[in-house]
Amino acid sequence: MMHQRVTLDVFSDYVCPFCRLAEPALHELLKDTQDVDVIWRAFELRPDTVPPLDPAAAYLHRVWDASVYPLAAKLGVTMKLPPVQPRTRRTHEAAHWARSIGRFDEYHSALLAAFFERGENIGDVDVLVALADALGMPGGDLRPALVSRAFEQQVIDDEELARQTDVGSVPAFIANGRYGVIGVQPVEVLRDLIARARAGTPDGG
Repeated sequence: MMHQRVTLDVFSDYVCPFCRLAEPALHELLKDTQDVDVIWRAFELRPDTVPPLDPAAAYLHRVWDASVYPLAAKLGVTMKLPPVQPRTRRTHEAAHWARSIGRFDEYHSALLAAFFERGENIGDVDVLVALADALGMPGGDLRPALVSRAFEQQVIDDEELARQTDVGSVPAFIANGRYGVIGVQPVEVLRDLIARARAGTPDGG
């Protein structure tokens, strides 16, 4: 039977450890669920209007020790607390650039590995360009795109969509613009989300 296609908007930030931890279930979902179009959406946890986090803050260490490390071990995800906590407007711009040349998935994965495995400053233009170069992507094209803010509007548009769909925290999964779940979820919850979107059942039903 032909399934109705479902658009799954995934709102996330590249410095959010729980966004990284939400990925295994999403990958599992896509292995056996057809006709789902995943669109990654930018969500800045710390835009210019919000003070940056101190990488040495006791709060961060408490969250990682109590929640991030145990869940990462359970899911088999390699992560360590990064020594930097950059703003991510340019990071999201670089991801949109990668999408524009058809290389989003691998660049997206490279950004997460760079930050959560190697502690690189993924808010830095040189780091973003180097990641592209390492993947055989045209980093020489990425640099001027970042300098000119060629993809900034796409980030702003994603964040406006987050406001319109009442997304206030990430990771957030929104199916067909109506059905949503927040946080790290088991794959069964994501499958139910897709099923509800296909059926058009009331949200929460």
